[in-house]
Amino acid sequence: MKIGVYPGSFDPLTNGHMDILKRSLEVFDKVVLLLAVNPSKASVFSVEQRLAMMKEAVKDYPSVSVDYTPGLTVDYCRKIGSKHIIRGLRAVTDFEYEFQLAAANKFVGEDIDMVFFMASSSTTFISSSTINEMVASNVDVSPLVPPSVIKAYEAKKRK
Repeated sequence: MKIGVYPGSFDPLTNGHMDILKRSLEVFDKVVLLLAVNPSKASVFSVEQRLAMMKEAVKDYPSVSVDYTPGLTVDYCRKIGSKHIIRGLRAVTDFEYEFQLAAANKFVGEDIDMVFFMASSSTTFISSSTINEMVASNVDVSPLVPPSVIKAYEAKKRK
């Protein structure tokens, strides 16, 4: 069984992430959508909130599971028997970052490969940061994120 691990901070999960996830299911038998917390990033949503959004967004995909790791993705892959980390590329700037990340991952775990999916043209401008900026400016982002994310933003506003 080929297992792919798709890590990210998913703050929040976007339709761009979902597009990469759906296409990765054509390559892998199972995909783990992995919340991997980046300590250098300030988060809008808590770990629990993000996990809830992610689980709701993938509930209709039996080959997808959601998990969390506070550690290295490479170590998580080894733990579950995966040899592949899934990443998405939107633009040249993503490539630079991902190239460095791939080299670091190879240093830590030469047995783990990164598999890259190019973003669909309709999702290249979508990033979690852009979504958060739009929401802060009262822009309707519902066409750009799963419904679970809209619910989470609405719940945040009510607090």
